[in-house]
Formats: sequence, C-alpha cells, structure tokens
Amino acid sequence: MTLVNEPEAHPAHRPGLRALLRRRSVRLAAVGWVACNGLALAVARDTLPFDWPNAAARTPLGRVVDANLVLVEVLLLTALTYWVSRKRAVPDLASRAPRRSVAARETLFLLLYAAGALGLGFALARLLGWHPFGLHLAGSIYGTHEHVSPAEAVTWAGFNLVIYAVVPLLYFRRRYSAEALNLRSGNRRADALLIGVILGVESLVQIAALEPEIFDLTARQILLGAPLTFTLYLAGAVLPAMVFIYAILVPRFLLLTGSTAATVILGGLTYTALHVWDAWTIFDSPGNAALSVVFLILTYFAPGMFKTVLTVRTGNAWVHVWAYHAFAPHTLADTPHLVHVFHIR
Repeated sequence: MTLVNEPEAHPAHRPGLRALLRRRSVRLAAVGWVACNGLALAVARDTLPFDWPNAAARTPLGRVVDANLVLVEVLLLTALTYWVSRKRAVPDLASRAPRRSVAARETLFLLLYAAGALGLGFALARLLGWHPFGLHLAGSIYGTHEHVSPAEAVTWAGFNLVIYAVVPLLYFRRRYSAEALNLRSGNRRADALLIGVILGVESLVQIAALEPEIFDLTARQILLGAPLTFTLYLAGAVLPAMVFIYAILVPRFLLLTGSTAATVILGGLTYTALHVWDAWTIFDSPGNAALSVVFLILTYFAPGMFKTVLTVRTGNAWVHVWAYHAFAPHTLADTPHLVHVFHIR
C-alpha cells in the first residue's frame, strides 16, 4: 500500500467522511498515529527523558492525551475551514506543478536538499557551540533549562531564512509564476475571512488551554518582546516552512499522489521532519531515539497537516502564515522565551 496514485473524486464531487476513511493514505496515517500512541506509552512507561520545563508536570500518558487533543482540534479546525470556504471554488493546485516527470525530480531534489540542509544546520550550530538548527529555536513550545544566546537566536533565524526560503524561492521563482508557487491570492476577501476566523479560534484555544506566559510579562516586555518574537520566528520558522513546503512541495505532492488526503498527510510528515533537531530530542540510545521520533510526530504532524489543508483549500500559502503560525502559536507562546533570551526587562 502506498500514498501514490490514490484516486480521488473531482472537487465538484468531494467524497464524504465514509469515503475519506476508506482511502489507503488515511488508513495508513490512522494506524501510524495509533502505533505512535502505543509506542510512546510502552517505551516511556513512567517518565520521559526530555528537558521539557513547560510540561514537566505531565506524565507520558498526559502528553499522549495532549497530543490527541491537538489532533481533535486540528480535525475540528479542518471542518471549520471547509465550512467557511464552502462557497468558494477549489483551486487546482496539481495544475500548478510541472509535468509529472519534472515534478518527481524536483520533489526528490527538494527532499534531498532538506536532508542536506538539516545536516549543515547540525554541523554549523555544533561548531559554534549551539543547539542544532531545525525549524524551531531551542526552547520553543516546551521551554529549556539550557542557555540560548541572542547570537544563536539571530543566526538560527538567518540560516533558516536563507536555506529554506530565499535559496529555494530564487531557484523556483525563475521557473514558475507566483500563482504556480501558491504565493498569490485568488480571492483576497475569502482568504481574509478564513484567516480571521481560524486565527480568532486558535488564539482563544491557545489562551484557554495553554494559559500562555505572555500575560505575565510587563507592558514594556510585551511591547519589545512581541515584535521581536514575531520577526525572528517569521524569518526562522514561518517563512521557511511556507516557501519550502506549502509553496513548492504541496502542488507537487498533489500531482504525484492524485489525492488531497495523501497530500495533507505528506505535508504533515514533511513539516515534522524539519523539526528533527528540536533541542529536546535525544538520540543517544534506541529507546530515546524512538521516543524522540514518536513525540516529534505527536507534536508536529497534526499542525503540519492543517497548514496543508489551508493551502490546498485556498491555493494561497500565505493563509496559514497569518491564520495558524506567525501570531498563534508563535508570537503568543514564544514571546516569554525571547524576552528571556534577549534579557528584556
């Protein structure tokens, strides 16, 4: 069973939930998700080996429950996205990719390029005495007890921006139009409505469920820290993901698989893979390596899928940037971290 060439109904005749659940890609993803849940509990048992200050009180079972609640939220946001955009025409993203043989070569090249970039990010950061460069700055989401310097934060953002956004965009923009790269809105009013709805709901969920520490900061810390966080994470995480995955890879995934469901799943897996060097991951033993991979999937797979849903649904890679990445969660959740890193009083 593969994700490739999975038949799918024309957008005008979209299948229902029952038909969706019969798709090979969806069944494989469901089995994989359940397996990750089971593996996490079986290997971790009573404790997790990760440095997670923001989740130190959570048991392995609690963290697995949290991951499943995020998945439920993503599925609800997906349903909301389809309802809000139910009257708009669905863009044909597959037609924006080149012919099949070229798309296959470009996809393989991009995946190998990403692997090389992750290797370079590991080597360069270690050479400088820092945490390996992945799609998140050390301390994002879970916090860290380790020192993160302003120089590390700025270099991380600059490295990711150049490697995952600037270089690929310069190469592909010379060959493809802005529309072919999902960089132009086909319906600005509809995109703005969807952004407003998803951003509003996600912000409320973040505030209610996570009680972000940004509200414990002083007014000066928020006024200085929030724009700084927005800028650094836009450069280091948001734009790299947008360009590399949602502008370039997603149309090629859709052409090669022939399936929106498979494309959404591949988008989630690619997004997860680019976080492999998160500072909390540990690869010093088979058990710790397995737990690291499992919790990378439990943490990033669902959000990566939803970013893909927003892109496939609108044909505009910018939608996920403003609706579900730059402001919520990053600016909302990571401002306290950058206030600490840059010693803002």
